[in-house]
This record gives sequence, structure tokens and C-alpha cells, in this order.
Amino acid sequence: MPTTPPIVRLKDVHLDMASDAGTVNILRGITLDIAAGEIAAVVGPSGAGKSSLMMVAGGLERASSGLVEVVGRDLGSLGDDDRARLRRDHIGIVFQGFHLIPTMTALENVALPLEFAGRNDAFELAEAALERVGLGHRIGHYPAQLSGGEQQRVAVARAFVGQPKLMLADEPTGNLDGATGKQVMDLLFELARAHGTTLILITHDMGLAERCDRVLRIADGLLVADDRMRPAALAAQ
Repeated sequence: MPTTPPIVRLKDVHLDMASDAGTVNILRGITLDIAAGEIAAVVGPSGAGKSSLMMVAGGLERASSGLVEVVGRDLGSLGDDDRARLRRDHIGIVFQGFHLIPTMTALENVALPLEFAGRNDAFELAEAALERVGLGHRIGHYPAQLSGGEQQRVAVARAFVGQPKLMLADEPTGNLDGATGKQVMDLLFELARAHGTTLILITHDMGLAERCDRVLRIADGLLVADDRMRPAALAAQ
């Protein structure tokens, strides 16, 4: 039987950055496949390269060398405009900071990527997405009128509104208290599993990591462990 190609494929990926002290080797040869519908946590100490790995997989940073394929496209062969279109059409991103536009309402923030894609139903889909994350009553509010948890739920709605194949989340609960952070993560997991979306979660919280299908451990720019969770543990969620 033919196998489904991975959503993300990295092969011997390096990322080098210039600094005042010389070239810094941030990623030092990462080889990794992430399957369609998989939920994978990336853990490791600060400075290990976790966020850089996410940036490379999302086409926000260009690898210095190696192969980066996302949804079957070789990112190394794409120019900046094509990479931006691929992100718009296939990738959702949630950051630790909410990255909402302060002069736009919750509805306008969520509709924005659909408007860029030329969708005539952008506002109808945005309203439905906000309803899905429990903010149907806040669609006309501006970010400054929302709590931190509400702002992050708006960011989650915006990331999922285009039904991306790949979701990247970089410490999405880092600016939230424990209870609010759990609500946001429950929502992320629920939406990812409901839509069959591949989710790559950068986190320092091992409790969160262990809720994922897979835990990838990064240290000093290298993949040092790749642990698959037991089916029984996943079924108990």
C-alpha cells in the first residue's frame, strides 16, 4: 500500500546565524519527519533551537543547508512570496505573544488572513471560528478590551480559520496563568484532533508534552530523543 508522505520533512537541516562573535550554529543537522495529523511536542533547554526549528518548518527562516519540505513543497526552492503564500494557504501559527492588530476587532483580526486569500466569506468564517473558541459574544471587541486568555483564543481562532494542514504553536501559554493556559491548550488539542491538523508544539511544560503523540527533545541544535507516547496514555486524555 502507498504510504502518505509526511507533512513536514527535514533532512540534515542546518541553520547558521551571524553574530558579533562570529557564526552561530543554531541547528546542526536535524533529520525528522512529522506525519499528517500527528501532534508532536518539541522540548529542550532555552537556546537549544526549539523556536528556530519551528521557524524553519514554517518557512519563516530559510535553512542554511539541508532539505525542508512542508506539505510536499521544497521550501528551499521557493522565493519569499511563494513561501508567504504557502504559509497563508497551509500553515497556522500561534505565538507566545498574541500578535493581534490592536486597531482591529476580534472579528477583523480573525478574518484578515482570509481576506488576504481573497475569500468572500471571510467574515462569516471568522465569526464561526470565534464562536468555536467561545468568543462569539466578543467579536466586536478590540484586543485591549480582552483578557490575555481571550486574546490567545482569538489568535487560535485566526490560526485555525483557514483550516491549515499544519499548526505551529510556540509556547502558546507562556503569557497566561495556569488555569487559562490549560483552557487554551485544551482548545488547541481539540481543534487539531477535530480537523486532523498536524500540530507542532514548542513547550517547556512536560505535562503538556506528554499529552502529545510524540515528544521530540532538542539539545544544542540536535535532535537527541524521539519518544512516542503509548496508545493507552493517549486514550486516557
